[in-house]
Amino acid sequence: MSETPPSTPDRPGWSDERPAGPYLIGICGGSGSGKTLVAYSVQNALGDDKVLLIEQDSYYRDLAHIPLEERHNVNFDHPSAFDNDLLLDHLHVLLSGKAVRMPEYDYMHHTRSDRVRDILPRTVILLEGILVFEDQRVRDLMDIRVYVDTEADVRLARRIRRDIAARGRELRMVLEQWENQVRPMHDQFVEPFKRYAEVIIPQGGMNTVAVDMLVTKVRALLGRHA
Repeated sequence: MSETPPSTPDRPGWSDERPAGPYLIGICGGSGSGKTLVAYSVQNALGDDKVLLIEQDSYYRDLAHIPLEERHNVNFDHPSAFDNDLLLDHLHVLLSGKAVRMPEYDYMHHTRSDRVRDILPRTVILLEGILVFEDQRVRDLMDIRVYVDTEADVRLARRIRRDIAARGRELRMVLEQWENQVRPMHDQFVEPFKRYAEVIIPQGGMNTVAVDMLVTKVRALLGRHA
């Protein structure tokens, strides 16, 4: 169990007297840890009419002003790669019960696409990403923080399969990025923030026992709102 999460004027700390929703649950973990699978498992178990999933990757900064060859050299695992101001603004709007227009990111070209998604608020909002605990402003909005803890070799294997199959990367590029950016940034900006988590899930989405326990907790939150 980590230290007691801080309270903010906008989001009172977790307690039995906490008003009924909306609730924000942060799901953090290294690249390839299985955090997205955990988030989708919770959403699928309880229904997307009640649970909204937001991926931090949607809030990568738009690099359209940089030549394409230079975009490949950007460190996408550093906090500066994300537009946390926009993410924070959208979270405040959703938690107040209003809709937002969420950007869509083009991983092939490292730009925001011309498309946006109209996102309606839900009782429970899941925010997942490698650095969702790093920014205190975002972290302090969370009612529950979950860290998905998976061995580095497993995460690397998953990243290789994903980046080659879904993002058109070459193996050499994936390995260089892992060695020069992903692993160092994980050690500096991801792993140390595990201390803020109330819940730690080893083995990612394959840990069905832990995922079921998280689903039970979220279902209890939804029960408060019924």
